[in-house]
Amino acid sequence: MIKIDRVSRTFTGRSGTVEALHEVSLQVADGEFVAVVGRSGCGKSTLLRMIAGLLPPTGGVIEVGGAAVAKPRRDVSMMFQRPALLPWRSVLDNVLLPVQFFGKRKSDYRERAQELLVMTGLNGFEKRLPHELSGGMQQRVALCRALIAKPQVMLMDEPFSALDPLIREELSGELQRIHMEQRATTVFVTHSIDEAVLLADRVVVLSPRPGRVREIVDVRIPRPRTLGRTAHSDEVARCSGLLHDLLMA
Repeated sequence: MIKIDRVSRTFTGRSGTVEALHEVSLQVADGEFVAVVGRSGCGKSTLLRMIAGLLPPTGGVIEVGGAAVAKPRRDVSMMFQRPALLPWRSVLDNVLLPVQFFGKRKSDYRERAQELLVMTGLNGFEKRLPHELSGGMQQRVALCRALIAKPQVMLMDEPFSALDPLIREELSGELQRIHMEQRATTVFVTHSIDEAVLLADRVVVLSPRPGRVREIVDVRIPRPRTLGRTAHSDEVARCSGLLHDLLMA
């Protein structure tokens, strides 16, 4: 589904040139959930933006579904660290925003939007404005918005990092359940080893800048996974220990 072939990205500014990523190669299979971890500044978010078509690589090629990525695509959705909801739009209208952006009729997607709101526990809040919601609820709205058009690919840039630990754990479980149902190919950037092990089929470890693929760790834990049920398993200990050592190296 996603093929990243020797992709590099260099930024040039007043203070000089910085190579954020150097010849990163990775393939993500259809329906797979891949987490990307690494130290701050290693290019995790840059990689995600290039997959989304928001930023061109300075070297190499990125393909989604066999086609080179040159611009944002309708079948690729991205979720950011902050929910970025439009404050003057209701919950329902924020969820339907991508539909309007791509010139489709809102009426064709209202039933889908309602299903997503029910799925994420937001039924009854359709007419609320973002400032009337908690941070966790706002991020649930952003998740519904990312899913409204049934994307083939979901890109998630530390979507739960600004939330308190309990809400973060709850939403991570919600995301896992939705992924098991929807099977969208997902690339998830996080700083949390626990979150990566809980959610991912594989975890990609990037080296410090310029980011390179240092290692890819398979997570062989049956789903559904919960922190309480799997936290002390041998496989969790293996994956967590290996990821910690790689990040500290």
